[in-house]
Amino acid sequence: MEYSFASIVFAFTLTLIAGLSTGIGSAIAFFSNHTNTKFLSLALGFSAGVMIYVSFVEIFFKARESLVGAIGLQAGSWVTVASFFGGMAIIAFIDKLIPEYENPHEVMLVEDAMSGRKKKGKLMRMGLLTALAIAIHNFPEGLATFTSALTNPKLGVAIAVALAIHNIPEGIAVSVPIYYATNNRRKAFRLSFLSGLAEPVGAIVGYLLLMPFINGVTFGILFAAVAGIMVFISFDELLPAAREYGEHHLSIYGLIAGMVVMAISLLMFI
Repeated sequence: MEYSFASIVFAFTLTLIAGLSTGIGSAIAFFSNHTNTKFLSLALGFSAGVMIYVSFVEIFFKARESLVGAIGLQAGSWVTVASFFGGMAIIAFIDKLIPEYENPHEVMLVEDAMSGRKKKGKLMRMGLLTALAIAIHNFPEGLATFTSALTNPKLGVAIAVALAIHNIPEGIAVSVPIYYATNNRRKAFRLSFLSGLAEPVGAIVGYLLLMPFINGVTFGILFAAVAGIMVFISFDELLPAAREYGEHHLSIYGLIAGMVVMAISLLMFI
């Protein structure tokens, strides 16, 4: 499959914006003494709703369509399902590599770090390891955003927005402990910002390694794996974090709103 230079630039720009939204989390942390948990709960639920809906309704079936067209109905259907769960296995394995107490998706509140209950050395270590963990997590997310935007721009925009929201609390998780360990806003913001660069790096590496070999089969496998990655992120990270940040009903309202917005946006492009 051949893609124009404009399509590649557009897909990369979306991936860059999604990744660098960790900087928004840093800004929220620096200019607020209290975390707006209701807003974050709704936003994370919304992000999960967008990713779950688009994965099951759009991406999975486009992957199956491509694979069935390339290798037949039975083989294509089996490979689609295997690739979907393979994507889940990849992101689950990445998650397993990161200790739970350093996982970027553990809820971090601004006021908790301000309370001074953790020593500065431990805070600094937590912030640095969280930045590394986020970089590892963001690599496949960058590939997912880039691939989606390259093949279907409207899907790419939706996924980029969802992942951008998802990255906001990650920015908080990096910048808050580093800031309160060093009292240096610039350093905390820079490390938080840089951790988000793993998404565009994932896009570049994915493009250079995979795009020369893209055909109906590899596209279908990659797209099904992207769907699996996003569903896993939603169920394992976004929804649990949304519930911890706020009330149970808020996260569900956000989830439904995300699905509704995604459904309407897809219908508008029929």
